[in-house]
Amino acid sequence: MLQHSDAMEPRGFELLPAIDLRGGQVVRLAEGDFGRETVYDTDPADLARAFEASGARWIHIVDLDGARDGARRQTETVARIVAAVGDGVGCEVAGGLRDEAAVAAVLDAGAARAVVGTAALRDPELVEGLIERFGAERIAIALDVRNGLAVGQGWVPGAVGVAVDEALATLSARGARTFIVTAIERDGLMSGPNVALLGRLVNREVGEIVASAGIASFGDILAVRAIGCVGAVVGRAIYEDRLNLADAIRLIRGS
Repeated sequence: MLQHSDAMEPRGFELLPAIDLRGGQVVRLAEGDFGRETVYDTDPADLARAFEASGARWIHIVDLDGARDGARRQTETVARIVAAVGDGVGCEVAGGLRDEAAVAAVLDAGAARAVVGTAALRDPELVEGLIERFGAERIAIALDVRNGLAVGQGWVPGAVGVAVDEALATLSARGARTFIVTAIERDGLMSGPNVALLGRLVNREVGEIVASAGIASFGDILAVRAIGCVGAVVGRAIYEDRLNLADAIRLIRGS
């Protein structure tokens, strides 16, 4: 289950509010398209503290510049976010983590978990090495899915992909246990999660699946929990007041 220290007990299903960063600003993209970006005039560290106050135990942070360019661009901002919430909230960080040194730097900076996508698809042996060094609880895999393929490279059109079921099987065999699954065609659109995709991967029973993309309501959250996902990443619905994070967390824990 999701946990962010060896001393913590598993908590069950978790909501992970998202902070996507580009140029030091909080943004959201539609379907991963950098040309369809909405900028939210919010300080990332203040936003993280607000998420903590709402009851979040995890925050999902993405360096979008790093995801696209393959080099971390938001290191300083990520460090500020991690420092803002301290040990009370586990921060998982994604974007531009293409080698062991980059992963180590994020974890050394205080992140509870590093999320590896492009590099994991290219080099499953890297994942095995990361898990041997840091432990499976500190490494998650991003499976960003378009047309049935897990793709990397910041989701740019034409990126080479691997059949998502194959990627899940290969990386779980290397020791990966946590998979953040994003249906790209629903990302940032608040059109509901891809329950068929998520359910199929959950039913493989080779890892824990965290749902991402499309979640816009408490009903969506209940739907992904019902099929066996261990958590859900929520972004735009929070920023645009479609979903109250504190209320959703309270309802989830109460149910």
